[in-house]
Amino acid sequence: MPDLPPPQDAAEAALFAECWDAVLSYADLCTAGAGTAHQLADEAFTLGMRELRAAQGAVRGRTTRLPVIPQLLTAVRETAANWESAGKGHQLDPDLRLWLNSEAAARYTGPPLGRPIALRGLRDMAEADATLLWLAEVESLPLPSVARRLGLDPLTTGAELDQVRVLFHDRCHRAHRDAPLDAECRSYARLLDAVTRSPGAETPEDLSRHLATCVPCAEAAACLRLHGGGIPAALAGGVIGWGALAYLERRRRAAEVRLGVGAPSGPGVRTDDEAARGRVLRGSLLAAAGLLSAVALGVSLMPFGTPDDADVSARDDQKPVAAPDTPHPAPSPSRSAAPATTRTIPVPASPIPSPTRTRKPPPPSPKPSATPTPSTPTTCQVAYRLDDEWSTGFQATLRITTDAPLTGWRLAWTFPDGQRIGQTWDATPHQDGARVTADAKDYNRSVAAHGTVAFGFVGSSQGANGTPDAFTLNGTPCANG
Repeated sequence: MPDLPPPQDAAEAALFAECWDAVLSYADLCTAGAGTAHQLADEAFTLGMRELRAAQGAVRGRTTRLPVIPQLLTAVRETAANWESAGKGHQLDPDLRLWLNSEAAARYTGPPLGRPIALRGLRDMAEADATLLWLAEVESLPLPSVARRLGLDPLTTGAELDQVRVLFHDRCHRAHRDAPLDAECRSYARLLDAVTRSPGAETPEDLSRHLATCVPCAEAAACLRLHGGGIPAALAGGVIGWGALAYLERRRRAAEVRLGVGAPSGPGVRTDDEAARGRVLRGSLLAAAGLLSAVALGVSLMPFGTPDDADVSARDDQKPVAAPDTPHPAPSPSRSAAPATTRTIPVPASPIPSPTRTRKPPPPSPKPSATPTPSTPTTCQVAYRLDDEWSTGFQATLRITTDAPLTGWRLAWTFPDGQRIGQTWDATPHQDGARVTADAKDYNRSVAAHGTVAFGFVGSSQGANGTPDAFTLNGTPCANG
């Protein structure tokens, strides 16, 4: 983020760290690969933070601006639209480009009364209430974490969230009622409000038929339902638009990592959210996962391709966060994305023992040199690829190929120049000095024989940035290549 002024205080520094993960996650969905994802995230984060700083002097309480994370995600979408207009659309996901040029995207910048109901309802709430709703429903944070971040009483945060959901329902109902509806839609507005408030209320047959054919009223119904787990999808779709369901699944997976679900136990592993885990699994997280099960299966069980499949493009909801650059067809043959920088680690030659003499034994030596022993055949290979590099950091991808099937894996390596590993996707990292280990996630623990698994990370460096070495997989040395 080279153009962004430094944080003004410790609180803003913490805010930068919390929000960057969300911005990069969505930027990766919007772009063709890791390098462009960072570029888009940098521009959007800088733009969004400058706008938020400029709005700090506004009257607090009821505002017309979104909470911080939704505002930054909106900046990602707007920056992507600027790229498309400026002739840089070939760096974006092809499906996003189609969406940006459709009427669906025009709703987010068109007349206020025609914008998505969830967006209007969230804007109409006090910022503190809107932030609580977004963090709990969309970012999937456990309630104790939300309480600590917002300075709330953990014992009453659940009750406050229930009240905020009702408030969101009221604001969305008002937005739906104020929208330019025809006579039939307006006649169903009061009935829709009553049906969506009660968990046990049955939807009348005539209302069901109307919702099946009327897009605005069906959208309103998704926002108004207090029960059934539809609020996260309604919020994300109303604020983000394209890629909302894929973003929801990524945030759910990120929340599982923060909770320690599937992470190895041991020193340094946080367990203070154990009590919150049950609440999350019983509450809106599972409800949202049930609603988005198709997306969850597509993202969480995504197979990793072999080198022969490297040119096959993945769908937006199946890409790992900040995945390596994958070329997409550009609308103009004169535009093409620049290939990522790749480092190939040479494979050291195995020591060759000197030939033995059969005619005459060698003369005795006072200090015989040790006879080199043949190297143990490796059962795995690790390919290290440098995807992007800047003055103080870099982004890299590691691809593991194993001859034997795995039911869990831990890759370890050594950095030669004091590099430090940062944000990591599709693996859980630990670092002790120059030695780094990366453990499998729940969804990629199993690897078939002769299969491949990959993960990536963002690291920091001080000048030199040599390629790592001494790779081991579950304690067994791996060949580099």
